[in-house]
Amino acid sequence: MQLNHYNTNFKKRTFPVILVSENVTNAANIGSLFRISDAFGVEKLILCGELIPLGRKMAKTSRATEKVVDYEINHSALETVESLKSKGFQIISLEITSKSKPIHSFIFSKEKPIALIIGDENFGVSEDILKLSDETLHIDMFGQNSSMNVVQATNIALFEITKQLL
Repeated sequence: MQLNHYNTNFKKRTFPVILVSENVTNAANIGSLFRISDAFGVEKLILCGELIPLGRKMAKTSRATEKVVDYEINHSALETVESLKSKGFQIISLEITSKSKPIHSFIFSKEKPIALIIGDENFGVSEDILKLSDETLHIDMFGQNSSMNVVQATNIALFEITKQLL
């Protein structure tokens, strides 16, 4: 018998992970970020940018998870990351760079909380935040395309992080 959200026996759990999105502005992507933040037990979702759409399109994709996920909206991703770093968070940016490491080979520390930074749908994580990052990680890909949708990449990253923190 297929189970649904009323009869699954998944154990509810929150991990010491804050997800910071830098200028992710597509309503469907934001709704999906709420959904995966709930699914992976993210402590908090921080949406950064000038125009964060929290309307009907976002709510349709989030399936009401915006009502249960702790979140805030900040204008500056850089100030948000600087604040988290000063509070002892390890700053992990999800971005392909000349110095990034494959996420599947990285060992996440259980000693410090994690701030996972994801970037703009078109431009990724900004250079200023990359400079502040303790680590920059990427997802190995094997096709011709050098990027994937920000939500799909975040799903993979949160799966890897929570798998290690269990």
